[in-house]
Amino acid sequence: MRTIDWYTRAVLTVIAVLLAVLAMRPAPVQAQSDRAMIYIEPGTTTIRKPDGSGQGEGRMVVNMKTGEIWGFPTYLIGSPYPLDTTDTKPAVSKPVYLGRFDFDSMNQGH
Repeated sequence: MRTIDWYTRAVLTVIAVLLAVLAMRPAPVQAQSDRAMIYIEPGTTTIRKPDGSGQGEGRMVVNMKTGEIWGFPTYLIGSPYPLDTTDTKPAVSKPVYLGRFDFDSMNQGH
């Protein structure tokens, strides 16, 4: 009977020590995310290519980390997503670079 009691105590002690080691191990902490923070403007707006080669209806997207502004054509006025009525496959909208908001200059206090 004493060997079972000794064995049970030894196993419980090992379990307790291993749990304590797991609890005390520091978890890695990351303050910044690698994911882009984007803002999608509600509704649609006129997307005009900076070189003047074309314009049309689309959605405006802002990368909140870099300030870059992209337009995604939707091909039809008021459509919230890309539609191509001439093709049976789902349309894919390629981004058009429109410019950049200079967020860094906002930190100058003026």
